[in-house]
Amino acid sequence: MARIRKGVAYRFLERPYTRFSKYKKLSYVRSRPVCRIARFDGGDGKEYDYVCNLISKADLQIRDHAIEAARQTSNRHLEKSLGKSGFSFKVRIYPHHILRENPLASGAGADRMSTGMAHNFGKNIGVAARVKTGQPLFTVKTNKENLPLARQALKRASYKLACQCTITVEEKAKMRQ
Repeated sequence: MARIRKGVAYRFLERPYTRFSKYKKLSYVRSRPVCRIARFDGGDGKEYDYVCNLISKADLQIRDHAIEAARQTSNRHLEKSLGKSGFSFKVRIYPHHILRENPLASGAGADRMSTGMAHNFGKNIGVAARVKTGQPLFTVKTNKENLPLARQALKRASYKLACQCTITVEEKAKMRQ
């Protein structure tokens, strides 16, 4: 199986020509790739006093591979320390945008094989989430004594993403007012 390209190849936002219609002739994209994010919620679903958010500092696209890697690292860090209870974890973005490319052959004689696009508007290779500045990517809810652990888990998740992020902490009582 071929390796996936680096995230920098698909980082920048461009106008998406990825219309997916129930009428086949109106679709720009003939099929939709599967989303590789295993689950969007983790921990127990209880209400907690504090909310930590991982917030993006830039507009970009994040592939589903990177989102899943970030989710796994932060979830593993929280579960090792707190078990399955003691926190609530949520992925706040969903990869809707379909990525396409023109598959080019490489190697000897490949210059004579390039004959244009193989399918309409390129071949589907994956999906990505389109993220705006200030948009929350992940949310961890926990108690006051577990706040440093939640911040560390979100910091580890930010290492897997191709953007600079900030971590904000809010108290539930202040959010209600």
